[in-house]
Amino acid sequence: MGSPNPIRLILVDDHFLLRKGLQLVISLKHDMKVVAEAENGREAIEQFRKHQPDITLMDLRLPDMRGTDALRKIRQEFPDARVIMLTTYDADEDIHQALAAGAAGYLLKNLPANELIDAIRTVHAGKNYIPASVAQRLAERDAYKELSQRELEVLRLVVKGLSNKEIADVLHFTEFTAKAHVRNILSKLDVADRTEAATLAINRGLVTLE
Repeated sequence: MGSPNPIRLILVDDHFLLRKGLQLVISLKHDMKVVAEAENGREAIEQFRKHQPDITLMDLRLPDMRGTDALRKIRQEFPDARVIMLTTYDADEDIHQALAAGAAGYLLKNLPANELIDAIRTVHAGKNYIPASVAQRLAERDAYKELSQRELEVLRLVVKGLSNKEIADVLHFTEFTAKAHVRNILSKLDVADRTEAATLAINRGLVTLE
């Protein structure tokens, strides 16, 4: 028999089978109820407005926008919204961006069902849920100095294999300036060369290959 006041959830993911799997796991708990589903960010925002759930499980990468962008839009209208990011991506920059956007939890899709249930109940109780593995990735991120927006632009071009001159042409500054930016990036990331910088950028989620 269900609880008279179950935790009401919305599931946001573009994979139908995953949503149905989540719904099945949640339906086995008497104190939880899925009230709506969405397969993209726009639908997530609309369904949230309609149902105003207790908890939203949101994929990080949706067909029309990033889950963090949908999260920000929801929290602009509903500052108390409790959203858990549920994703396959554990890059430390992805985690940082999600928590900075206001996520109350960050879970990987390969987690055991009982941990998912614990996370939902914890977040519903007003606490954040950050697994140890996710916290470790954040700690690794904090070991590096923050890159400026311009340095991130340069880094994206480094990952694409552009030379200093080509970077200068794309971003409309001198080759000397491009070289200085690359030097600063290598120093901040504590790497020896451009190849290491590119590898680290992809692994950390600073740059996505999409």
